[in-house]
Amino acid sequence: MTKNPLESLADYSRFAAELSDRPLVESSTISVWSASPYTGVAEGEIFFRQGFRLRMREELDFGNGLITSYGYEAYRGEERLWWYDDFPHPHDPSLASTFPHHKHVPPEIRRNRIPAPEISFVRPNLKFVVRELEEIIEKERY
Repeated sequence: MTKNPLESLADYSRFAAELSDRPLVESSTISVWSASPYTGVAEGEIFFRQGFRLRMREELDFGNGLITSYGYEAYRGEERLWWYDDFPHPHDPSLASTFPHHKHVPPEIRRNRIPAPEISFVRPNLKFVVRELEEIIEKERY
């Protein structure tokens, strides 16, 4: 798909559905619905082999082709591995390079944040986040 899927509800629904058709994905509950003629919400979970899952929520602006808000959380069973969010932390200079995008990582996952250069409001993030989790699963397989 070369067209930006953030431009319409139908395109983004197709984009999200295609993520279920990956070798390590067992199932998905991601739903995309319209909140108004130009906005939408994508929300749900992708379940992977070996007990991994990705929980996600995005608020979408189809009129401007943007993600206006998001959260992505990766789990192994009930253990939260990491998460991305767009909550601004303007007083943390280590996050300035990708403000407001950042990733929470262990140890002390709640307070340990790193820049997230691959995350954006202007392009889909899900493929990157899914691939990141797939890499963890692949490493554990060997």
